[in-house]
This record gives sequence, structure tokens and C-alpha cells, in this order.
Amino acid sequence: MANEWIERWREGRIAFHLPETHPQLERHWSALDIPPGDKVLVPLCGKSLDMRWLADRGHPVLGIEFASEAIEQFVAEGDGEVSRYRQGYFDVWRQGSVEIWCGDFFHLHIDNTREIQAFYDRAALIALQHPARQRYAFHLAQLLPPGAKGLMITITRSILPEKGPPYNVEPEEVRQLFTPNFELELLDVLPADDRGFSEHVWSLVRRGPSEG
Repeated sequence: MANEWIERWREGRIAFHLPETHPQLERHWSALDIPPGDKVLVPLCGKSLDMRWLADRGHPVLGIEFASEAIEQFVAEGDGEVSRYRQGYFDVWRQGSVEIWCGDFFHLHIDNTREIQAFYDRAALIALQHPARQRYAFHLAQLLPPGAKGLMITITRSILPEKGPPYNVEPEEVRQLFTPNFELELLDVLPADDRGFSEHVWSLVRRGPSEG
């Protein structure tokens, strides 16, 4: 999976990249009532412009991305000085209030996320094949403190057989994956587009240890 992802970036096969801020982020983020200053984790971030949108609204951003090509393009297309350093398993690029760590999301440790209060997932869960999605949901929960809020966008596909990413993730699977550790609310379901993709927009809140 990792090698395939890197090859996609090297060859420019990045149809999944949205060259603008995701409209559902713009529409629904304010409903989460996340105050400016809260740091936002963006797993499998690519070179998403959503990170700049969040930064422009006062959120420090921590993106995690496996392909260094994506990060190099992100900072090249942005403004401002870029600093680079090493943090554990990760090479880090920082530009303004956005820092992107290059490496495996599953190597991210809770010690690296102590300042995180929120998260945004537009392309992480749907980029993973079925066996990895359970691991992702559990690992995300371990990285977040109780009360952390997030916005997640998933996709169902009416045109099968499935080829991805993005992968088809049915609402029932989302509930099975996240309900044990998050309060989950489906905010919106968009009509299928011409590819048969329908986006589902979710609000999540990390449960406390005594909540079930």
C-alpha cells in the first residue's frame, strides 16, 4: 500500500487530490464549535488545501503523510519560509502554522499528539483497505484526548466492483469502527456524483474512559 501510494505521487496519478478547499469542510466545520488555537490532526493529508483553510482560521495543523513528494509540492505551492527537522520516526516540514510529518501514521505516538484537540479526515479512512480500517480507527482513538472533536468524510460507491482508493465504506461499518470510542453523528449525505460516489459527513467526539 505504501509503495503504491508513493508511486501515485511520483507519477502524478493524484485524481483524489482536490485543488480547492473541500466544500463540506467549509460548510460543517463551524458546527463542531472548535475554538481557534486548537491544534488539528490531519491523517494521510497529501497536499490538501484544507490544511491551509484550517490554518487561516487560527488552527495549528499537524498533517501526517507517507509520500514526501506530496509534502514537497504542498510547501512549494504555499507562501512563507519552510523549516525542516527530524522528530522520532518522522521527517518534518513546517510552513507557517502547518507542519507535515512524513512517515507512517501508525508510527505516530501519543507523545507526539499531546497538543492535539481536534482532527479532520477527508481522505484517510477511505484510502485504507478493509483490514487496515479497524487498526486506523483504534489508533486514532488512542492519539486523541477525551472530548476531542473531529469532522470525517467517507464515501459509498454505487458502481462496483470496487477499485480504490477511495474505497467504499458503508455507514454501518463507520458506526462499528468508531462508536466504541467516539460519539458519532451523521451530519449530511450528498447525492451520488457521476462516478457513483456519495459523500457522508460525520461529526465525532472522543469519549472519556468511563463512557460506553
